[in-house]
Amino acid sequence: MQLTLFIAAAILYAVCALLPSRQGSAISAVTAVAWAVHGAALWPDIVSNGTLRVGFAFMLSAALWISVAAYWIENRNFALDGMRRMVMPCAAVAAILPPLFPGNLMPVQAQSPAFGWHVAVAVSAYSTLTIAAFHAVLMALQEARLHTKSAKQGWFTGALDQLPALLTMERLLFRMIGIGFILLSLTVLSGIVFSEQLFGRALRWDHKNFFALLSWVLFAALLAGRRWRGWRGKTALRFTLAGFATLALAYVGSRFVFEVVLHRGFV
Repeated sequence: MQLTLFIAAAILYAVCALLPSRQGSAISAVTAVAWAVHGAALWPDIVSNGTLRVGFAFMLSAALWISVAAYWIENRNFALDGMRRMVMPCAAVAAILPPLFPGNLMPVQAQSPAFGWHVAVAVSAYSTLTIAAFHAVLMALQEARLHTKSAKQGWFTGALDQLPALLTMERLLFRMIGIGFILLSLTVLSGIVFSEQLFGRALRWDHKNFFALLSWVLFAALLAGRRWRGWRGKTALRFTLAGFATLALAYVGSRFVFEVVLHRGFV
């Protein structure tokens, strides 16, 4: 049953990506249905019978699930059709990954009830910064489109031309980064608390913590530079993408290497 739901969600996301821009109501409806089907397939398998399913596929799929919701909400206030062209194909791929790479089950019955909140905040932080990364790429393509001054209209360029002005896009980007940074800060702090409970020390200096802290530093530097130095444009985009790439390495990238390349699980 769950496999059918995952496949259905992937198909609906693909359909949503291919719908013409003028079908606004249909796009919104298909997005909502795809998101609901994806959630129905994803969450019962992640948390069940006192265990938590961990793995790069489930983390990535959950992140794209939340990112689709963020796109759907933002698109109701701003014309972000170009983001649909980027998010939906990625969501379609992410929706089909969990059945292919099931990951591992981690017992959580002995954990503090707040451990679930730590996981939820971590996924929310990753998801928010994922959609910020999509947004940054979209801004880079939008700026390149303005400089080329080409009259050629295609499947994607037409959507780029319908985006809000770059200044508006930039304000949206920093709003998402600000929210994501707060969630990432809570993730790091709560991770330190649970590290003490699990391993008897405040912070394990492993690859996950190293990349997570490095990502936090990059986003902190970006927000500080924006506040006191007026950073914007390409500088902001580089910091956003660098921070996201580092955060991806902290969990999804490392889990992928261990599960797919090395064929062994870890927590």
